[in-house]
Formats: sequence, C-alpha cells, structure tokens
Amino acid sequence: MSKAPAQRPSDPRALQGFLQRARQVPSRAETRGRLLFAMDATASRQPSWDRACALHSRMFQRARGGDRPLIQLCHYRGFNEFHASPWLDDDRRLLQRMNAVQCLGGHTQLERLLRHCLAEHRRQPISAVVFIGDALEEDPDPLCQLAGELGLLGLPLLVFQEGRDPRVEDVFRQLARLSRGAYSRFDAHSADTLAGLLQAAHAFATGGTAGLERLDHPSARHLLEQLKPSCPD
Repeated sequence: MSKAPAQRPSDPRALQGFLQRARQVPSRAETRGRLLFAMDATASRQPSWDRACALHSRMFQRARGGDRPLIQLCHYRGFNEFHASPWLDDDRRLLQRMNAVQCLGGHTQLERLLRHCLAEHRRQPISAVVFIGDALEEDPDPLCQLAGELGLLGLPLLVFQEGRDPRVEDVFRQLARLSRGAYSRFDAHSADTLAGLLQAAHAFATGGTAGLERLDHPSARHLLEQLKPSCPD
C-alpha cells in the first residue's frame, strides 16, 4: 500500500497574512456606492461649474445614511493640470473642494481622466462615472478604446454634454455607448435638467437601475432607457 503524501507543517506567517487580507475585504453590508464625479474645468465652463457646485451640494445633502455614495471629485484645467480628491462622504468638504476651483483655459484631458477611472475601478469598484463637459480637442480613437475597456469592466460613463457642438456630441455618445452608460445634453439655461441628471446619477450610484426606476423624474427615465438593456440588476 502506498503511503499518503507527507503533509507540510503550515506556515504561521502565511496563515497570518491570509487572515489579514481577509479582514481587509469589505463585507457586502459594508460596501457602498462610489460615484466618480468629473468635470471639464477649462475656461469656458466657469458658469456651469458654479451651477453644478450648488446643484450637486443640494442633491448630496438630500441623501441620508447608507443612501449617500462615496464621491471622488475630478477635474482638469489649464496646462496639464489634473486633480482628483480623496473619496468623500462629507458634503461640507466636497463643497469646499468644488468651490475652491477656478476654471482656467487649456485643452481637454479626457484620455487622462478615463485612464484614472480605470485605475480607480481596478483598485475598488466604482458604481458609475459622471462626466460634464462641452468641448473635445483629442483624438477620439484612444478615448473610444478606453470607454470600451470601462464597459468590459462594468463601469458605465454617464456623459452630460453642455451645448450643442455636433462633433462633441458624436464622440460623447460613442463613449457612453461603448462603456454601456448613458448620454444626455443640457445648456446654460436648463438648470432643472442638470439638477435632474445629477439626482439620477446619485440614484444610480446607490441603487443601480432599480434606484432609477424609483426616481420619478424625466432625466431618470431618459438614463434608464439607455442603461437598462446593458445593466441588469
């Protein structure tokens, strides 16, 4: 009869390392929605930035307890400036950061932003990315490639375009579609539309498409029509 293979004594250090890693994995009850909120902060967008600060603060303050997502604020502006805040659930600190930003002239950096989104999502999953912008000076092909990678990883882009530039709209719609996200447009006079879109983004970050279904607002229905086929709950 062949002998059973000898068992190696367990390594206490390996066991301790495994237990430490297990403690660092959040339980399902501890996970919260995470919303990356990104804006073009080049010079033309100062009025919209000011409106978004006020509207976003109002939406954030309405959320309570577990319904409040963690939010990271990102923006690009000026010459090669890109900033990303820590993940925050404090509306006061978030508003302070947003109000401290002054828009500066410069080229768009959407590729840099999308790469940042990928890196953050790989570290810890993000529910959705909201991007607000009005211009694009970059090659669309790398952007579409990155948007497709986001879609494969389950990170949808909610792209909100200010204005009516048809070339920008074409690319923004492609980015939303490739990421399995959604696209919408607003203008300088449609504060209610932007408020509804931000409220819908919060609802999606915390409750997925079911959260959008519970929100009785035209903006929520508009996003839901685009998201539901690719984001089943």
